[in-house]
Amino acid sequence: MPKPYKHLSRDERVQIAVWLGQHLSLREIARRLGRAPSTLSRELRREDYEQRTPAAISREARQRWSQSRRRKRLKTPQLRRQVRRMLTQGLSPELIAGRLRQQGEPVTVSHEAIYQWIYQDAPELIDCLVRAHPQRRSRHYHRKRRFRIAQRRLISERPASVEQRQEAGHWEVDTVFSRRHGAILAVACERKTRYLRIRLLKRKSAEGLCRMLIDTLGSYRRDLVRTLTYDNGSENTKHLEVNEALGTSSYFCHPYHSWEKGTVENSIGLIRRYFPRGTNFVDISDAEVRQVEKQLNERPRKCLDYRTPEEAFRAECCT
Repeated sequence: MPKPYKHLSRDERVQIAVWLGQHLSLREIARRLGRAPSTLSRELRREDYEQRTPAAISREARQRWSQSRRRKRLKTPQLRRQVRRMLTQGLSPELIAGRLRQQGEPVTVSHEAIYQWIYQDAPELIDCLVRAHPQRRSRHYHRKRRFRIAQRRLISERPASVEQRQEAGHWEVDTVFSRRHGAILAVACERKTRYLRIRLLKRKSAEGLCRMLIDTLGSYRRDLVRTLTYDNGSENTKHLEVNEALGTSSYFCHPYHSWEKGTVENSIGLIRRYFPRGTNFVDISDAEVRQVEKQLNERPRKCLDYRTPEEAFRAECCT
């Protein structure tokens, strides 16, 4: 059985340089190293031992070996251009990979390959990623003063069909605000289709949120507006008026468990890409908010088999 081949080491290259300086023959050097003469012949054709040091030769050899074992990511220029364009449009690598497969593209790629391509060959696109930090940042949660909400039913009482997303019409409600400014965004997200409605309110108030929900959801069929899930903020105290106007039932997260309405929380994470923390919503126009709403509703989602919320919600409206 032949011995496995091993690349020349730095020490061996040092010996080669010394013995070449002593004018030993190639075969004699190979015999002393226990190497085949052809190995040394290829080495001397490739490297100039008279002009370069063994250390420099070894460094370049290791680099060539490393590069030779690295598979090229996003092999075609067309695929690289397409991925670059979709990244700059705000899509994540996972959404891009899924969308390419759904569209039946002749060349597809995994989301991991896209991540590797970005970090190895296109670092200027790192800022296009949702989480562009080199390390994850710790999250700090601050408890807020609780408000008494009349006839509050906990999320644990919500029907099982809501949790399982078996039917449309179950919405989660939340707000996006800046601590330094008065204006806020009111957000309602449909659980099954991830369809979003976003409105700009001049200030955080129960009256404003109540009116927003009635105005934006009141135009839909009753079977598309069944339940509303809130957290325990003071802006949700008028939920009974919303129920009376829309014919809905309302449910609330357990205290300090806003993550229980994860669908709208995830959507707010997407909204923050357009309006980062600290944004003064007083300077934002209604047209800008509606444009963000439109872009997010036209953004393909993995959980929807890479359809958009707009497509999924429209399908529910037509049934």
